[in-house]
Amino acid sequence: MDIDRDGRGACGRPRPRVLPAMNLVARTVALLPVALLASSVALAQTPGAVAQPPVPSPPKWSFNLVATGNFYPNQDDNVQPTLKADRGALHLEGRYNYEDLKSVSGFVGWNYKTGSRLTLALTPMFGAVVGNTDGPVPALEFTLGFGPLELYTESEYVINVDESSDSFYYHWSELSVSATRGLSLGVAIQRSRVVHSSRDLQRGPFAAFTAGRFEGDAYLLNPGSDDHYFIAAIGLSS
Repeated sequence: MDIDRDGRGACGRPRPRVLPAMNLVARTVALLPVALLASSVALAQTPGAVAQPPVPSPPKWSFNLVATGNFYPNQDDNVQPTLKADRGALHLEGRYNYEDLKSVSGFVGWNYKTGSRLTLALTPMFGAVVGNTDGPVPALEFTLGFGPLELYTESEYVINVDESSDSFYYHWSELSVSATRGLSLGVAIQRSRVVHSSRDLQRGPFAAFTAGRFEGDAYLLNPGSDDHYFIAAIGLSS
């Protein structure tokens, strides 16, 4: 198509022209995203804009309360409550009717855990008991786990300050296997001065279950003998 000098085509229509002002606006709009991107990169590289690592929150307290009922055929039944409190590695524990009847004990300990497949948890403790028995009590709680298997023990030595010949070594052990989710079966062994038995060690099967924050245990020790007895425990954790 022929175009004449005044900018009209052969058909008489004026050809479009880009005005200088509109051209400047178009360039500004086109360059605006580039400028914003460059400024954001520069801001991210500024030392004062580097994100600081989050400050770790302090460990929280966790609690566990267990009430254990001991039911005997030839002596009075009793209830033994235990309260545990943990905050990080710190462990606190209080008991009643544990080392001896009508006796209160308290402990301070330190939690240590390690392992992934083979797990180990140790809590060495030191405390004291007052009541029918008085004296210091060094103690140790120990848990070893591998897959569905777990070995748990409690050991302590009660140093009787009133009569050294009455000092006593207490021991409780459980070997269990996780049968299903929330249910474990196993055998338990106990040595305690609270139990009046001709046997130095009491032993028998047990079953334990957990459901959320609740836990329960049932033990039959010395089954088939005249001095058999039953233990039932229920606990709540937070």
